[in-house]
Amino acid sequence: MPLTLLLGALVGAVLGLTGAGGGILAVPALMASQGWSVQQAAPVALLAVAAGAALGAWEGWRRGEVRYRAAALMALCGLPGSELGVRAAHLLPAAWLAAGFALVLLIVAWRAWFGAGDGPEARDGRGALCRVRPETGRLAWRPASIAALAGVGAFTGFLTGLLGVGGGFVIVPALRRLSDLGMHAIVATSLLVIALVSGGSALAAYWHGASPPALPTLAFVAAALAGMAASRWLIRRLAQRQVSRGFAILVAGVAVAMLRHAVAG
Repeated sequence: MPLTLLLGALVGAVLGLTGAGGGILAVPALMASQGWSVQQAAPVALLAVAAGAALGAWEGWRRGEVRYRAAALMALCGLPGSELGVRAAHLLPAAWLAAGFALVLLIVAWRAWFGAGDGPEARDGRGALCRVRPETGRLAWRPASIAALAGVGAFTGFLTGLLGVGGGFVIVPALRRLSDLGMHAIVATSLLVIALVSGGSALAAYWHGASPPALPTLAFVAAALAGMAASRWLIRRLAQRQVSRGFAILVAGVAVAMLRHAVAG
């Protein structure tokens, strides 16, 4: 139980600091602490990520950083995709899922390390599909921007259902590329999408028969909430480059462990 609490707090903290990494760490954390497979860990991971992301999104909402229309669009397109992902997860062998998960982790680690210096100050927003109107402060909605955000949401939803991840590792870089939003707004918006899609995916997993033990589930979710609360205080006191580089090292280490697990399988 102490290990479960520690890892849950770590997941919540990473989710709050990056808006992207908590979900991909939740499943490996549960596999390590509980000895579960990807299929067993995914529903609990989704619950913890949804709860932690909801707390972070609420805090961002209070600061006026959440772009709720963009988040709602991505979530609406992500929920059908998450249902497909849940169905696919029940059809694939556990070793294949673990190997696929490790591959996703390596991609995320690579992007986090080499993109660590590409903060909002490095972008001028020119050519962005989703641009903020200076006169209103809101995103300008055009067919191209709607289609791009819908595609991001659908792909995020499928990965969420398939692997039990939050999907922020897709949403955050996508919003950085597609929009001229600042990093705090991107993280807050990502957290709202994660909360909605992860919550829906968790419900879908339970609907399909998932029934993890109650005590580890509650402990992990509570610890993730505590980690999220602490990270939202820290996020304004740490340099984004330091956070990204540290996150990349952590994720790469988890990826290697997951690959060993898949091979030993």
